[in-house]
Amino acid sequence: MRGANRVLLRDSIYHTIRHAILTGEYQPGQELRGQILAKEYHVSPSPIRDTLLRLEQENLVTVLPRQGYRVKPISVRDVQDLFAFHLLIEPACAAAAARVDGMNAEVLQRFRAFVNDDTGEIRFLEHNMLFHRAVADLSGNARLAAVAFDLAEQFQRLTRVSLHVFNHEQARNEATEHDAIIDAIQAHDPESASRLSYEHAIGAHACVAAALRAHHAGHDGSSECGTATEVRVAMPARSRPICEIACLPSGTMS
Repeated sequence: MRGANRVLLRDSIYHTIRHAILTGEYQPGQELRGQILAKEYHVSPSPIRDTLLRLEQENLVTVLPRQGYRVKPISVRDVQDLFAFHLLIEPACAAAAARVDGMNAEVLQRFRAFVNDDTGEIRFLEHNMLFHRAVADLSGNARLAAVAFDLAEQFQRLTRVSLHVFNHEQARNEATEHDAIIDAIQAHDPESASRLSYEHAIGAHACVAAALRAHHAGHDGSSECGTATEVRVAMPARSRPICEIACLPSGTMS
């Protein structure tokens, strides 16, 4: 029983610290010292050490020799890689969700007409992540959904870092695009769902890149978040094969 409790404790600490990094509670570049974290979470150093090692493997923290760890800064390359991956996964999820038979897509109704003048930044970001997770969950492809869930969390971190002034008009535009994606999924139109999701991702990338450029203008030109002066994102050509493979009925792949 003690062994099981230790595993539960380690997993709990890992998910808590990982969540703190992805939501910006621990900022990019912030130092994380094991002893301080152990006191903060009222645990021994062992689960903290294990957590930091796992997070290092996920490229969320880096080792500081003889000092501890720090939250990995977001580099221009990180942004480019994340955007490119996003453009592959999001349309694939939407197309696969549109291929699912029955009324399952009705669960997306709760994401309509969400944004109003009282909608704040944190609430919208949470809503946005939950929407994309719901679409991925509808895909019926557990592996694709798992990748999309992690991607949604990573993208939310990037958005939180770059978003310093909440723009209600932009949020309303994104909500309108969500509605169009929902329409296509509920109409079981995978081609439109994929296209609209791709266009939505392109727009989101442009907004985040613009926010990063504006925030970092005037700093020292480093390629890491906190000092970068330029974020150029190479948008890859749309990859239809991945969307098509994700949507193939079972038994059709040789």
